Amino acid sequence: MATGALQFEGLRGQWQQDVALARYTSWRCGGRADRLYAPADREDLAAMLRQLPPEEPLTVIGLGSNLLVRDGGVRGTVVVMHAALNVLEIRDGLVYAEAGVASPKVARFAALHRLAEAEFLAGIPGTTGGALAMNSGCYGGETWRYVARVEVLTRSGAFERRLPSDYLIGYRSVRRADPRAPVNVFTAAWFAFPPGDPDVARWRIKKLLEKRIATQPLDLPNAGSVFRNPHDDHAARLIENCGLKGCTIGGAHVSEKHANFIVNPGGRASAADIEALIAHIRDTVRAQTGVLLNPEIQIIGDPAS
Repeated sequence: MATGALQFEGLRGQWQQDVALARYTSWRCGGRADRLYAPADREDLAAMLRQLPPEEPLTVIGLGSNLLVRDGGVRGTVVVMHAALNVLEIRDGLVYAEAGVASPKVARFAALHRLAEAEFLAGIPGTTGGALAMNSGCYGGETWRYVARVEVLTRSGAFERRLPSDYLIGYRSVRRADPRAPVNVFTAAWFAFPPGDPDVARWRIKKLLEKRIATQPLDLPNAGSVFRNPHDDHAARLIENCGLKGCTIGGAHVSEKHANFIVNPGGRASAADIEALIAHIRDTVRAQTGVLLNPEIQIIGDPAS
């Protein structure tokens, strides 16, 4: 198989050239990828990486939530995980989830198998891989609290297993304990959830989803919480108290329903609009309160030329 100047053999996934990434992000905006690969499964992804030139830039995305792609797009190869790495089962008494499995699906699966404390995952609108990469959490739960081990894929296409002790885990933060170690792609995790009552777990999931619907602007394109909560406070409270609810730059709008959400009604906002609104919120909150809000979202790609 040939794609652009790159040559591959024996791959089973799908290549696309010059792809608009707006359709792959929950904000529904952003530029284009030089190349996009949707692997058939984890082995196919490994085969692709073994053949990908080491100088080729590589970006991996899941459901595209918690992500802003700048209008100039992303150079190199973008890999979309959610359509492929989707195995979810019980292995060795643990919940085994590949990186492309949506987090809410893990919550429901755990409840079905009489396991508790996974309910918070129902409130995370992303994949297992994304939850691992940033220690996603909500409503008192955090992903890495329950991780027994993970599988990663190196840039050379080799699978390795690692333990939580190999990482420095913090609030919405995951880094290798060895700062010299290369960044690899999470492909799967084994979760150790405690036994529980499935009826209670399903009730908690139902209540959590009802709360999300009531408090978050889920009917409009958004990327979830934009800023991390500062210590002993909430970003939404600070933003609202600074009078920023409803603030607009271009097509980007601070949600009237939840101040820590930026929405894109009608898909009219550019990535530059959203990034400018993020900067305006940070500057305003810092000027009025002295608190510097740190973004929870990831920003990738090049600005528009």
